[in-house]
Amino acid sequence: MTPLLVALGAAVGAPLRYLVDRAVSSRHDSLFPWGTFAVNVAGSFLLGLLAAATLHTPAPIMAALGTGLCGALTTYSTFGYETVRLLQDRARLFAVLNVAASIVVGLGAAVAGAALAHTLVR
Repeated sequence: MTPLLVALGAAVGAPLRYLVDRAVSSRHDSLFPWGTFAVNVAGSFLLGLLAAATLHTPAPIMAALGTGLCGALTTYSTFGYETVRLLQDRARLFAVLNVAASIVVGLGAAVAGAALAHTLVR
């Protein structure tokens, strides 16, 4: 049953990632990969929220939303590819900013999601 729940979550997360990435990227005329950055930050926030609420979240919900949805929504491979592409295009500043901002803002989003979960659960 768990693999099915993960697959169902991923079936929502992957198209959502594509749609959000395209929507965000179409609004920015920049070398910086704003679409990937946005989905990774949003996924980090949601996963932080879910992880902090695990004591109150049934395992099937975590499988579907945490592993499936967040796993398909966020994308480390695209982040890595886009960072390498920036380096190849000699956009070193954007590459460094992509790495630093993704780590700092992604972790911040996860902490903010966890903080929100703690506030809601109390």
